[in-house]
Amino acid sequence: MNRATIPILNITTALLGVLLSSPATAETVKIVGLGASTCARFNQEIGENPKLQRDYFAWTQGFMSGALIRAPQGVDEGLDLTPPTFPLEEQVDFLRAFCAKNQEQDFMDAARALYHRLRGPKS
Repeated sequence: MNRATIPILNITTALLGVLLSSPATAETVKIVGLGASTCARFNQEIGENPKLQRDYFAWTQGFMSGALIRAPQGVDEGLDLTPPTFPLEEQVDFLRAFCAKNQEQDFMDAARALYHRLRGPKS
């Protein structure tokens, strides 16, 4: 590799990094499963069949576990998704309250909000 190509590679690498980390890239992700439902649908379905909360919560736990696995090194290390101070029943209550208040949002937004709540305040 000659000296002229090194700056071009550096610029190309930096540009690629910016493009891959931009919000536009995040919007192309296709969420599947119960998390793709709207909060309005979640509210309707659990109203008709309260046992479905368990299925939605199982999806949420998988979503949050996936976020932990994909987090960069040093981010969210040691995060407890089932802390004694925020038991599972309260987490389900959190999802229900979020969707009751934000019916126009997706259930995935409720799962993301729960994850951020479990993370606690930023230091």
